[in-house]
Amino acid sequence: MGPLDPEMQAMLDRRNALGLPGFSTGTVADVRRIFAESQAALPPNRGAAVATMEDFSIDGPDGPVRMRRYVAGATSHGLILYLHGGGWTFGTLDGFDPVCRQLAQVTGAAVVSVDYRLAPEHRFPGPLDDAWAALQALADTGPVAVMGDSAGGNLAAALAIRARDRGGPHIDLQVLLYPVVSPDFERPSYVKFGRGDYLLSADDMRWFWDHYVSVADRAHPEAVPLAADLAGLPEAFVVLAGCDPLHDEGLAYAAALRRAGVAVTVRDHPGMAHGFFTLVDLLGAANREVEAVGGLIATAFARI
Repeated sequence: MGPLDPEMQAMLDRRNALGLPGFSTGTVADVRRIFAESQAALPPNRGAAVATMEDFSIDGPDGPVRMRRYVAGATSHGLILYLHGGGWTFGTLDGFDPVCRQLAQVTGAAVVSVDYRLAPEHRFPGPLDDAWAALQALADTGPVAVMGDSAGGNLAAALAIRARDRGGPHIDLQVLLYPVVSPDFERPSYVKFGRGDYLLSADDMRWFWDHYVSVADRAHPEAVPLAADLAGLPEAFVVLAGCDPLHDEGLAYAAALRRAGVAVTVRDHPGMAHGFFTLVDLLGAANREVEAVGGLIATAFARI
């Protein structure tokens, strides 16, 4: 884990120039405003063109769950259920639209992004229950991947655990992008990269955990996947950023999956900061990694 890649550093410099405070320094409304302002500062019309983009809803455990489906061509093979990041407290379909477009184009699969309920209005397991409802509604006989970044990676990992424990729906792949899997803030990557110089701080992560999971639930395997029995889970692709407080817990999760007999591919990116994967058309490394991971998904789906 070395210094930031120059292109990544330039991205962070541009964000810092906006003068936005850290996520943990304000209220939930402040956090959502910070996200909206940072999104508004990005160029429009990013991501690949797709043949179909449609918003729809399903019946969830506490009302409708809104989703967005992307299909790049006339047909698709397989489903990628995408769960966005945002510390369980923020994030929108529009905010993660570019990466979903790109994934649909690269994989040839239908990509469905889930607008799950947010904490703290809906704490654990509310967001996960919405994702579960989406999986149950959409999974069919074709190949299925659950995929998410950061807190969305937590939800994707938890979906794989829940589906195993409840006897389906069947999941073929879990694609975890710098996932949140443990509230342990003493790992070396937290110490080295958690001061706030690399987008995400240790204080931010404490704030996110406090708003999502009660202390009583922090031993629950669906809240803390690293505490779960991992045997019998689907194959995993784990993407990590070298300059990320979450780096070491992601590495630990990949190792724990391997010990449990799960096939794991780790793609570790020195010089990248948290959140890099979704910066398509803004960061060369993001476009290259979406192409690479999308290719792995397409290859895996072709075998099914």
